Amino acid sequence: MEKKLVHLTIDELDDETRVEKVSFVDDPAIKRDWMAFSKQSHAFKIQDANRRIVSGALMVAGQPIYRRSKDGEEYYVLFSEDAIKKIVYKFMREGRLSEVNQMHDTDVKDVFMFESFIIDSTRGIKTPEGFEALPDGSWFGSFKVDNDDTWAKVKDGTFRGFSVEGIFDEAVERTLDESIIREIMEQIK
Repeated sequence: MEKKLVHLTIDELDDETRVEKVSFVDDPAIKRDWMAFSKQSHAFKIQDANRRIVSGALMVAGQPIYRRSKDGEEYYVLFSEDAIKKIVYKFMREGRLSEVNQMHDTDVKDVFMFESFIIDSTRGIKTPEGFEALPDGSWFGSFKVDNDDTWAKVKDGTFRGFSVEGIFDEAVERTLDESIIREIMEQIK
């Protein structure tokens, strides 16, 4: 069965397109959970609740992400390395490090991004130890969580990852057999 594959991007000079917020979610669209840690970056559980740090992938370059439109159409979106770079640069330039919400719904205070980088093997910037390897061009970040409600949901497993929300341009659209899309997803894992 064929599905539409849409490449999403932003225009760095356009005030309309951007990542506006990062959301703490229970089921990240990129299908990668975060790691909550403090002392040991390779541990998959909270080691020291006093530090309240969560880290993980925010966007994975080249990974098709399943979507369903309001009218029921099923399709995939994808962010290229170049699109992610533009998104991260604009996000940082606009100072949106504290623009965080829960489940794309409730804004939260006292949660902020303190660390962010794009995986780039040519510069020696690799996926941190303890995480699945990410392809070059993927966006990785860490958040300090001083909000008690949000931290409780991190600790109890309600929130398992990040999801970015924003306004994007559709750069390229094509149709692919769903088996090819699945092959792409397997190669990225």
